[in-house]
Amino acid sequence: MTELWIHPALILLVGAALLPLVPERIRAGYLLLVPLLVFARVHGMAQGVYGEVRYLSWDLVFGRADAIASLFAYILALMAVLGTLYALKVKKRSEFAAAWVYVAGSLGVVYAGDLLTLFLFWEMMALSSVFLIWLRGRKESLAAGFRYLLVHSAGGACLLAGILVYSRGAESLAFSGFNVQHLGIGGWLILIGFLLNAAVPPLHAWLPDGYGEATFSGSVFLCAFTTKTAVYALIRGFAGLEILIWLGVIMALYGVVYAVLENDSRRLLAYHIISQVGYMVAGVGIGTQLAINGVCAHAFAHILYKGLLFMGCGAVLQMTGQSKFTELGGLYRKMPWTFLFTLIGGLSISAFPLFSGFVSKSMTVAAGFEAHLLWPAFLLTLASAGTFLHTGLKVPYFIWFGKNNCKPETWEQAADPSWNMIAAMAIGSALCIFIGVYTPYLYDMLPYPVEYNPYTAYHISESMQILLFTMLGFFLLLKKLQPAPAVAVDTDWLYRRGARVFRRWDDRLLNGLNAWCEELIVRRALPWLSRFFEAPGGYLQVAGLRLLARLGGADRQETEVAVQCRSRLGTYPVGIGVLLAVLYLAAMSLLFFF
Repeated sequence: MTELWIHPALILLVGAALLPLVPERIRAGYLLLVPLLVFARVHGMAQGVYGEVRYLSWDLVFGRADAIASLFAYILALMAVLGTLYALKVKKRSEFAAAWVYVAGSLGVVYAGDLLTLFLFWEMMALSSVFLIWLRGRKESLAAGFRYLLVHSAGGACLLAGILVYSRGAESLAFSGFNVQHLGIGGWLILIGFLLNAAVPPLHAWLPDGYGEATFSGSVFLCAFTTKTAVYALIRGFAGLEILIWLGVIMALYGVVYAVLENDSRRLLAYHIISQVGYMVAGVGIGTQLAINGVCAHAFAHILYKGLLFMGCGAVLQMTGQSKFTELGGLYRKMPWTFLFTLIGGLSISAFPLFSGFVSKSMTVAAGFEAHLLWPAFLLTLASAGTFLHTGLKVPYFIWFGKNNCKPETWEQAADPSWNMIAAMAIGSALCIFIGVYTPYLYDMLPYPVEYNPYTAYHISESMQILLFTMLGFFLLLKKLQPAPAVAVDTDWLYRRGARVFRRWDDRLLNGLNAWCEELIVRRALPWLSRFFEAPGGYLQVAGLRLLARLGGADRQETEVAVQCRSRLGTYPVGIGVLLAVLYLAAMSLLFFF
């Protein structure tokens, strides 16, 4: 290093460490200052390589800032500002500390230039983000947090194993594109580690499980960072890997189906993250410049409008204590601003013209058609209709309109949240519209030159037809789409149920082994050894003479009395000692030669 370089993550880590010492009267200013400094640091960082450190035989790179890294770091830092503003009145400082360490881990992953640095920050994300779930303080949150941690620990172990295997045959650990034609065991293990954080089915159930149980503000952070850093890692390492195309398509459809079935608004949004990340994973699999541009643009737009949607539903949870559709309804009169901002998020994610999703999501679909991948492109288009159905229509209708299912106390508590939450949602809404209207703001940050124009007559008419027919279908099938207080069984059932079975069998096996050992060792072997070592020579003589007495007809009782007497006095016939020595040497010889 030839000059001082400050990693943006370091600002957050220092800020989190000093947070407990900050006086209450300047707490709000400090909370806003730290993420703003990070955003300024990211925004002002020129492209290049920084923070190179030689450690043992490895070259660690903490700051690889190119076009892709800069774009992801920009939106992650911006989301840190919005998330902190949204949570400004949260009393628990530990929640801010956990969130900032989590964001620091994400920025560390984005700027990492080698696999070891990547792994370091990858695990920092997993360990810090779980506190955003636990801090809600519910019994369900505690259990969900442990499941979240266990799943991510497994993913981290898989990633580390992949790095170790890969390092044996690689010239360096630089984090660059793998040979997607011949990945090898190391490459596949690393890919699985990335796919788990991207929530690719069947490795996805941790996402709705954890995000649905996080604090109202913690879920705003969670929805933005883990899956997007995984998408970033996939772009870096596995662009053009064809299997990702179909995995992405499955994600897009799978998330839509489960989102339609979901009764909890925040779990619905969590399932829909899987669907939207599916577009990005498919784009990485397509791997062309247009597709990678589409992935980057959609990740950028998705962080904003998904954060906005979680803010809206989080505000409902914070003000009413409810998040299930069967316990809400008709709140537009009580929470008009929250309704407006959530609606903007829903229109953005549904790819309405003039909203951010329209200019980002369609780029990936267009890349599929351009690459003559017709089925994946058509299925991704179909999934966008499902997006409008549940996020653009179901969420607003069953929370702010429809039948009022609110209990009296819920209705009484309902109101727009505090100014900071309104301000964060207003800024997020403004950005969603700004990106949809002024495309150069986003397109100029993309890694490759952009020739794509979303505002063609064909694209607009195609999108409007899909959206209007989806709206028509929603209202025609409204009775069928009424939410019900039921739980949709997902793949987490396997390890929830499997854990119970494992615990039961583990209990039987280990407790049975423990009882057997207690009977054999404690109750039998130890007393026998105790008696043996009281007079070992006599004990062996008695055992041997019992055998001789039985064979030769001698008086066993008299023989045993004589032996016990010699044992107490410590006098033994020389011949017996020689015999024991010979037996001992014979036994040791057998052990030595065989």
